Amino acid sequence: MRKIESSIPSTPTVQVIERMFTLMDVLASRKESISLKEISEKTGLHPSTTHRLLNDLATGRFVDRSQPGSYRLGMRLLELGNLVKNRLNVRDAALVPMRRLHKLIQQPVNLSMRQGDEIIYIERAFSERSGMQVVRAIGGRAPLHLTSVGKLFLATDDPQRVRAYATRTGLSGHTKNSLTELSGLEKELSKVRQYGYAHDNEELELGVRCMASGIYDDQGTLVAGLSISAPAGRLEDEWLPKLQATTHEISTTLGFKPEAKSV
Repeated sequence: MRKIESSIPSTPTVQVIERMFTLMDVLASRKESISLKEISEKTGLHPSTTHRLLNDLATGRFVDRSQPGSYRLGMRLLELGNLVKNRLNVRDAALVPMRRLHKLIQQPVNLSMRQGDEIIYIERAFSERSGMQVVRAIGGRAPLHLTSVGKLFLATDDPQRVRAYATRTGLSGHTKNSLTELSGLEKELSKVRQYGYAHDNEELELGVRCMASGIYDDQGTLVAGLSISAPAGRLEDEWLPKLQATTHEISTTLGFKPEAKSV
């Protein structure tokens, strides 16, 4: 274990967080809803404190009020749990194939997933001894419309959702090549749907181009994307079949069957 991790306290340093954890543990101990009075008794917290904390948790959808004065765990926990589950499963399935692909092409390979209106990088394969290369930081984020993997996810949305995304984000650009008009983005997404892969042509960062292919789960749902990033003049078309073969291998590991692919 790294030294930095050994210094992390075993209990929360903020009392209110510790109390929230205690409340959620009590809720998790029962399948049915629990009354405010019983929760207060089990946690040893004053009813007014219990009520205030439960209301705060309910605002964040971590707790649901099934009826007045009665509480249970909320759907937000299920959403977050599924998100973590998918990330872990995808990362485990992708890591070895990603490393093999990197050895073949000698360029960084990035694994990313959608989170809201952005993609988040969750894994990468690269060599510190290689020369000039484009390495994305794990945990880094980028707008969907400016990235190759982001375009894969937008291409699965219907036109109404794409328009809503454009309205929310304003399609702000990072470079002169960024797609900042809805009509241009829609044309680009049409190509992505037609060909099954996506490109970033110096749209997120000048001097950097990317290609991406999707990873699908056993329900045929796009759950992640694998991308190759390279200096603009070094991205090679011949890498695409290798990339697609890698994402197909990962998808197969996740239980994907082509006939189950979502439209």
